Amino acid sequence: MPDRLTRSQVPVELTWNLADLFASEKIWSDEVEAILAAVDTVTKFEGRLGESAEVLLECLEASDLLAERIVRACTYASLRQSEDGTNPVNQAMADRAAAMVARIQAATSFVEAEVAALDDGVVESWMEQEEGLKEHAVSLQRILDFKPYRLSPETESTLAALGQVFGGPYVTYQRSKLSDMQFAPAKDEKGVEHAVSFALYEDIYEFATDTQLRRNAYKSFTNTLNQYKNTFASAYATEVNRQVTLARLRGFASTTDMLLQPQQVTPEMYNNQLDIIQTELAPHMRRLARLRKRLFGLDTMLYCDLKIPLDPTFNPSTSIESATQMILDALAVMGPEYVANIRTGLTNRWVDYADNVGKSTGAFCSSPYGAHPYILITWGDTMRSAFVLAHELGHAGHFALANKYQRLTNTRPSLYFIEAPSTMNEMLLADHVLHRTRDARMRRWVISQLLGTYYHNFVTHLLEGELQRRIYRLADAGASITAKLLCEQKADVLTSFWGDTVDVDEGASLTWMRQPHYYMGLYPYTYSAGLTASTAVAKRIREEGPAAAAQWVEVLKAGGTKTPLELMRMAGVDLSTSQPISEAVAYVGALIDELEASFAKE
Repeated sequence: MPDRLTRSQVPVELTWNLADLFASEKIWSDEVEAILAAVDTVTKFEGRLGESAEVLLECLEASDLLAERIVRACTYASLRQSEDGTNPVNQAMADRAAAMVARIQAATSFVEAEVAALDDGVVESWMEQEEGLKEHAVSLQRILDFKPYRLSPETESTLAALGQVFGGPYVTYQRSKLSDMQFAPAKDEKGVEHAVSFALYEDIYEFATDTQLRRNAYKSFTNTLNQYKNTFASAYATEVNRQVTLARLRGFASTTDMLLQPQQVTPEMYNNQLDIIQTELAPHMRRLARLRKRLFGLDTMLYCDLKIPLDPTFNPSTSIESATQMILDALAVMGPEYVANIRTGLTNRWVDYADNVGKSTGAFCSSPYGAHPYILITWGDTMRSAFVLAHELGHAGHFALANKYQRLTNTRPSLYFIEAPSTMNEMLLADHVLHRTRDARMRRWVISQLLGTYYHNFVTHLLEGELQRRIYRLADAGASITAKLLCEQKADVLTSFWGDTVDVDEGASLTWMRQPHYYMGLYPYTYSAGLTASTAVAKRIREEGPAAAAQWVEVLKAGGTKTPLELMRMAGVDLSTSQPISEAVAYVGALIDELEASFAKE
């Protein structure tokens, strides 16, 4: 495999167009200074928010305008860092953006403090008097809901000023991961060496059908992880201890309660996702692991073998151009407005496709208000890449609509809902391919791809969520968070789920080092909630067609104006009960049934 390209060597047509945000670094730099100078458009209201509904409205409007500019500036710096984290200019821009945000948050923290200090009923009364305040109802209600946990205005201002410092653990993790880690090359069964990177391992080698290459790449990958485990553990422990300390200072019963509060999720909903899926899904996934072991004639099923394609001689390839048309066709049921946004994104460089040195691993979508979404993936010329692209376009399609129909503070729904639109697109793409093929092997491949999605959300991320649940409980009880503890707990989580079906080796115990989600609150488990919802809604669309899809589009337009339960009920799914979770798991079991039957015929 040739050496990885540097960013400057990547063909421009395979990169996103950040000029749509800022035409040059100079223009971005000038805007950062201008934003800092514009802080007084908000701070001039300090001490006055209790005067009248009109003054409060003026302040909130000014705050929103400033926030829109901040979002665009920070997104630009973040995307530059994501496209090449080794570039010192990009690192400096990211640091400068973080410092800007910390300064502004400290200066404007009075807004929430003064709103929270108003007498009970005042905000509600003012919303009746001043029509414009009704557009801010969601953000005002969030402030009121958090009121019992607020500290003194001076303390809140100090905490806001420390925002950049609090972000330090995540910065350490990302910088080490993207800039410092070097991996030994891995040999395939013919003795040919292949370069290894975070992105290449997770996007290519985990799926390699050459057992020697797959296992050698895993060894290279985990050997390097092992060298950094104490550094990463220290960074994560700092993040955990920060959250634990804040939860105690604010008077929450537990750190988990504090982290669930902004998600508008009850402990019962949270625990249901973790408990029901682990209990009911494990037997199905063990069947799938045994099927892989049998098909590949493996003496031992290692952790690094869990993603081998079930039909290794059938790995359908596709080009970016072909995938673009296929995705557009699959999403046609969503209606012209939704599809128009997706078509624009696919043809106007919203997507960064190529791998290069320093590029962030995995895939994500960033959707700055007042601009268009941006998607980062590592394209592999496979149908799997098409599904990853469809997933991220689900986020892009969601926020293109939410940003259009809602003001900035009303666009973002709870994390509990955030993965539903993305996994919905994967469901629609799978249905599209299945309905248009008579090839038994293609049908088997698509089912395997669907199972990959459920693995990603119901296994990988859900077991991250289980580790988080354990770590926060231990930290609340005073335990020290060390590399040894993290490895022991991760190994136990994996062993509890896989039983004796999979050999959970030492490298598998380092899996906690692979994902950045641990620095994003209780994010990992929400992947399963989103997929639970999209499984149910996709079934409705199969049965009811465009009418159900149109209802889903209205849910996307609602942005964050409703709680996650309300949004899902709009789409016809009630996640206050365990039924949709169990039905989603049963659907996974049915897919595995079909696969087993398919291979039994051969």
